[in-house]
Amino acid sequence: MNDNQLLRYSRHILLDEIGIEGQQKLLDAHALVIGAGGLGSPAALYLASGGIGRITLVDDDEVDLTNLQRQIMHTSARVGQPKAESGREALMAINPEVQVRALRERVAGERLAALVREATVVLDCSDNFATRHAVNRACFAAGVPLVAGAVIRFDGQVSVYDPRSEESPCYACLFPEDGKFEDAACSTMGVFAPLVGVIGAMQAAEAMKLVVGTGQSLAGRLLLLDGRAMEWTSIGIARNASCQACANRV
Repeated sequence: MNDNQLLRYSRHILLDEIGIEGQQKLLDAHALVIGAGGLGSPAALYLASGGIGRITLVDDDEVDLTNLQRQIMHTSARVGQPKAESGREALMAINPEVQVRALRERVAGERLAALVREATVVLDCSDNFATRHAVNRACFAAGVPLVAGAVIRFDGQVSVYDPRSEESPCYACLFPEDGKFEDAACSTMGVFAPLVGVIGAMQAAEAMKLVVGTGQSLAGRLLLLDGRAMEWTSIGIARNASCQACANRV
């Protein structure tokens, strides 16, 4: 690290759990962020400000006026721009030393698998079960840890699914791919703006802990947040021995 980096990240370096070695791990890391909306905004901003060296931001949508209530990477001036490009502009403004790749596309199949294989950690900030299951399968096939979050109305959830641990469940162990789950869109259900900030920031925190190798991750635990009462509930998650999504983990 140069003098500027030592100063920028000095508050991390002061932490015994991170220090210079841990900060260097963050600088060497590559985070893949799927979704540049409500969750992806705070998650990516904290990854960039905290010194994740490379960030790939994936989103196929454009910035809309209705997004600005909660998607804090975007501004009124960037309405109509691709979210990935708008997000890149925001991340570069907060930390120009970070390498940010903006992809305006809906990734799937081998394209998704290739992006996951390049990453140190993946953050699923999407808003539908099909994408979440596809990202989960790609992460467990590549052996890359996944931090997944979701928010609707006043309810949020976050967990870690880590294929590097034999005991860790995957996303499909909790929400089976053939389950009768319906996507709930914030365009019809609504969403409390600060809640996506809380969950997205926690996704960034878990991702950075995984990179540094400090603390205990949320693998095997699902945190649920009731934003009305502002109460957290922690639920243990066991691996499903018959789950095909993570049966062939690396």
